[in-house]
Amino acid sequence: MSIIIPTRRFDESLAARIASHRGLFPEAEIIVVEPSDLPPLDEQPLVATVGVQRLRAPRGRGTQCNAGAARATGSLLLFLHDDTALPTAAPEVVEDAFADPKTQVACFRLRFDHPHWLLASYAYFSRVDSTLTSFGDQGILIRRAFFANIGGFPDWPLFEDVDLLSRARQRIRGRIKKLPAAVTTSAVRFLENGILRQQLLNAELMLRFSLGASPESLRRRYEGRRGSAPSAGGDP
Repeated sequence: MSIIIPTRRFDESLAARIASHRGLFPEAEIIVVEPSDLPPLDEQPLVATVGVQRLRAPRGRGTQCNAGAARATGSLLLFLHDDTALPTAAPEVVEDAFADPKTQVACFRLRFDHPHWLLASYAYFSRVDSTLTSFGDQGILIRRAFFANIGGFPDWPLFEDVDLLSRARQRIRGRIKKLPAAVTTSAVRFLENGILRQQLLNAELMLRFSLGASPESLRRRYEGRRGSAPSAGGDP
């Protein structure tokens, strides 16, 4: 398996999270893709990068994910946000799901790292697949050949995951398989902007996307409402 992580910057917190991924999947190839407009690698603070491939690509999550996929050699790709932790059951549920040759793509369920009933409610629906409940922050597992066949991600800064999963559903003529284990992702955007306010913004963006708004205009709207603290790289 190749684990592909788009990020804004490789830092010590990401290095620690990668060590956890490595503990679960010791044979996995790990590829971190940073924006090409960052300073040269030798000017950045030293981080633990043993066994990790570091790439540069034009900024944007879809573009960075595609760059990682182009370098990957694994037959199974896992696209993972850099603020997301894998569950301890990940090796077993992934092996069980992809032992079936008919399984081409799957996602984990979702959990947030902050206890709040609204966040728990949002996360609950991630066990069901739909365009409103399946996103990249759940981790996207996809066979490399199938990823290539459907054309990979669009080079978009936002909703690239929605587009990829939509094309995957069309090709398999069914729903995306949901694995019986949950990744844990950061709730920082919800806490900075207000949980209900952030979810309403997400719904607004999704509606505008479905009506044909450009991903770039939606990115500007999204970025304009984010808090001032740096966010983990779900959003390169």
